[in-house]
Amino acid sequence: MKDDKRAAGGQTPPPTGSLPNRILGSLRDALNAASRDDRTGEMSLGGRPEQASGSAVPDPQKPAPPAAAAAGRPLEALASAPQPGAEAKALTREPKHFEAPDPTTQLKRGAPPLAKPVVPISADAAKTQAVRGKPKVLRNAFLTDPVVGWLVVVGGPGLGSFRPIFEGNNAVGRSRDQRIPIDFGDTTISSEEQAFIRYDSVDRTFLFVPNLSKTNIVAINDKKPTGAVKLELMDVITMGRTQLAFVPFCGEEFDWSELSDLKE
Repeated sequence: MKDDKRAAGGQTPPPTGSLPNRILGSLRDALNAASRDDRTGEMSLGGRPEQASGSAVPDPQKPAPPAAAAAGRPLEALASAPQPGAEAKALTREPKHFEAPDPTTQLKRGAPPLAKPVVPISADAAKTQAVRGKPKVLRNAFLTDPVVGWLVVVGGPGLGSFRPIFEGNNAVGRSRDQRIPIDFGDTTISSEEQAFIRYDSVDRTFLFVPNLSKTNIVAINDKKPTGAVKLELMDVITMGRTQLAFVPFCGEEFDWSELSDLKE
C-alpha cells in the first residue's frame, strides 16, 4: 500500500536491484563490490561490469584487502591495481624444473655368480726370475715319447689334422688305442693295424709296412706295395678314403741321439 501511495503521489521509488546492477553510492560500496566480483574475473564500475586487469583469480583463502587501506585512492587506480592472487598465478605459469633423482638400487633376481676360487701361488712361482749368464738347459729325460715325424691329413675326413709319429714301431688304425690313431670317421680304415710305420734311430730311416692280412689295400703315391717301402718327405699314403702326407722331423740331419745330455 505504501508503494502505491508513493507512486500516486509522483515520488520515485528507491532502487531495489542487486549490488552489481545498482550505482555505487560510496567508495566503500565500490570496494566491497570489487572484492566480491574478483571471484568471477569481473568488477562493477558505474553499474557496468568490466574485465578485471590481469584476469587473475584470487585465492579464496586470502582475505579481501581492508577498505581503510584503499581510502583516498582514485577508483581507476583501484581497478588497474593487480588483484590478490595474480602474482601467485603468474608464478604457476612458469615451467617447472625438476632434477632427476638419484638412481635407485636395483634388485637382482636369481642366484649370484659364483666367485672364482682363489688358487694359492707358491713362493717359487710368484715372481719371474731373471736369467744371468748363459742359461743351463737340461735334456736328460723325455717327458713323453719323442716325436720323429708327422702324418698330416690332406684328403678325406679330418682334413688339416695331424698325428705324430714316434720312434720304433707305430701301428696305424682307426681305433684310438693305436699308436697312430686315424680316428676322423673314415670307416673304410681298419680298426687295428691297417699298416705300420717304423723309425730306426740307428740308420735314421722311415719304413712303411702294409698289413697284407687286412681286406682294404693301402697305397703310397698311387703304388700298392706288398712289402716294406722307405718313406720320403711329402709321400702321400692312401688308406680307405683318407690321404696322409708324410713329414719327417728326424733323419740324416738330426736325431734325438745327437743331444749331448742324452749320451751321458
